[in-house]
Amino acid sequence: MIIVDRYLQKREQEGNPIRVGLWGAGEMAKGLVNLVMKYTPGMEITVIANRTIKKAQEAYEYTGHTAQVCNDLTSLQTCISAGGLAVTENPELLCEVDGLDLLVECTGTIHYAANLIMKAIEHKKHVLMFNPEVDATVGPILKVYADKAGVMLSGSDGDQPGVIMNLYRFVKGLGLKPLICGNIKGLQDYYRNPTTQASFAARWQLTPEMVTQFADGTKISIEQACVANATGMGVAKRGMIGINYNGHIDDMVGMYDVEELKRLGGIVDYVVGPKPGPGVFVFAYTDDPKIQHYMDYGKLGTGPLYSFYTPYHLIYAEIPFSIARMVLFQDIIMAPIAGPVVEVVTFAKTDLKAGQKLDGLGGYDTYGQCENATTARQENLLPIGLAEGAVVKRDLPRDYVLTFDDVELPEDNLVQRLYREQTQLFFPELQEKSVLA
Repeated sequence: MIIVDRYLQKREQEGNPIRVGLWGAGEMAKGLVNLVMKYTPGMEITVIANRTIKKAQEAYEYTGHTAQVCNDLTSLQTCISAGGLAVTENPELLCEVDGLDLLVECTGTIHYAANLIMKAIEHKKHVLMFNPEVDATVGPILKVYADKAGVMLSGSDGDQPGVIMNLYRFVKGLGLKPLICGNIKGLQDYYRNPTTQASFAARWQLTPEMVTQFADGTKISIEQACVANATGMGVAKRGMIGINYNGHIDDMVGMYDVEELKRLGGIVDYVVGPKPGPGVFVFAYTDDPKIQHYMDYGKLGTGPLYSFYTPYHLIYAEIPFSIARMVLFQDIIMAPIAGPVVEVVTFAKTDLKAGQKLDGLGGYDTYGQCENATTARQENLLPIGLAEGAVVKRDLPRDYVLTFDDVELPEDNLVQRLYREQTQLFFPELQEKSVLA
């Protein structure tokens, strides 16, 4: 990225690399370690915390580095202070040790990640989240805590939400008003499950549950909820519009009602099928004749909507740019601007039976869809981020949208408490709803 690379080169020349603590050693995390340790000057992954030490060690070994096992604060501090690399199975040590510029959360979990992020904020550590799942569920209240502590909390480049936000900021800088922040998908099938996705997952060394999230619409809903909360844009309807089109994204600017988009203040949405995929897009508007003239001159057409897109998202390959932007420039890539604008609510993927305990994201039982947060709270709908482990109280048909009244939640935990606090803070008029009981 322009500017960032020069500043990183300067850090490298000064022998003062950005020092990063990483939570997680899965496939995405390993890709990040490889890119940073082999190809990113002026930056290093200083310590990796993972529940399986061997995976953390393997991530370093692949890059030609070795790391010391440090499972107590004293040994970890000694290692880092001496300029060494470390692995640990105690993730909270990253919040307590001195000498790290930024912590990166890359576990893909909700409950585990929320605990670590709150611990980091308590210790006044900056956090980059490559984890839209936790952001979509309790991101607004986590941001409140981060702001109070005076630390940065941000989503990341690489995943679609961060790439959309980069494009959104660019388009606003051109003097246009973004009216659609969108995601380009190749497939949407609510009923995919870990069995149907097993072979694809094995090919790409991913878990079947992760791949199922991509296919059943849950992941894109989570991602677009993050974008909504970072821009203030809602959804046009429950589940988003989701036009199917076998052409190019540029050709879709005439498929939307511009006046309705303006009335709504812009929306987040997705499309299925167009090129370039998988990419992201922003459709934007202007009534300024001078800008209209130069949009036409630049071969973007005559409006009223103009199409801008990024034809890729490079997952872990873009995270180093986010790290550098936060550490070098205190630039937040993506974060909620206030309370929840859109939530991801829970739908039955199959007929559910009374007494059934719901499995997690990308499983057999549920899928997630976007809904405007005010509507979701008025109707007491169950967020997908709180659904795992909940017990269904009565038989429910496929495609039923679950409410808090339909389930018995698991034993109270941090994420539930954060969600209740988030709702009480941003929707005080709804305090009588059962979620707040």
